[in-house]
Amino acid sequence: MKNIIYALCMMAIALVACEPIEDRDSIGGAITADQLDVKATPIVVNGKNGNMVVLENHSPVLSAWNCGGSLSTKAYDTVMVVKTGAVDVTFTGLNPDGSKIEKKFNIQIDALTTLPAEYKYLFGDPTKGVTSKKYVWDETAGAVWGNGGYLGNTSPGWWTNDKASMDSNDPDYGSGGYMVFSLAGLTLKKSNAAGTKTETGTAGLDLAAITKDGNGAVWASAKLNTKNVTVLCGKQPNSASKQDPIYSYDILKLNDSKLVLAWPEPGSGAWGTAWFWMFRVANN
Repeated sequence: MKNIIYALCMMAIALVACEPIEDRDSIGGAITADQLDVKATPIVVNGKNGNMVVLENHSPVLSAWNCGGSLSTKAYDTVMVVKTGAVDVTFTGLNPDGSKIEKKFNIQIDALTTLPAEYKYLFGDPTKGVTSKKYVWDETAGAVWGNGGYLGNTSPGWWTNDKASMDSNDPDYGSGGYMVFSLAGLTLKKSNAAGTKTETGTAGLDLAAITKDGNGAVWASAKLNTKNVTVLCGKQPNSASKQDPIYSYDILKLNDSKLVLAWPEPGSGAWGTAWFWMFRVANN
């Protein structure tokens, strides 16, 4: 009798052991977009929604965030948004079965409470009451626009043009043209001296886009990217039309008073052709 009981016990154990492990450790089914439990919350500073945003994903999916242009793949993260007003947030979740779901919403940013130094240099420092900065051609540099060697020169070195020549090189805006970078909406407006010719778009900084020369030294510290507007004389003189616009520039210098930009022609290697722009902050 004891042998029969022992045999039945061993058979039961064997049957349990043979159950598929998938039944015990199931990863569960996919959820739908309307089941997502995600949120983005601006950190409040002095009673206003600041531009540091806390991201939270409480759903059983992998995370991909786009919060006003700031990206993250963490379930929980804090990101910096460099714009004010209504900011779009897109969350893309990846279910265990490989399907993707998406949720879009917006948050309100009232003030840029945290801002990198480069943004303060270019757009203004709100802690000092400065929310926009005006730039003009830097006549103190001698040559304000022209070409030179990519990764070698840091200002026009071959074909050089002084400020007065911009009346003919950039007739729409001329030597008296100016640009205004504003924190509100991160806008860039360029205008001729009389204000009768203007163009407005947006601008942003890519602080991770560092370019080094052949010796490993930093040649460009970031990139300036614009949309729907170029900087003054932001054209490609050697393109087929000689007027093709340029919307992305290497930043060679950016501080409280100077802005120096460069753009290499397509395919340029070290000492290939690059174009340079020399600007300064206006005194008025």
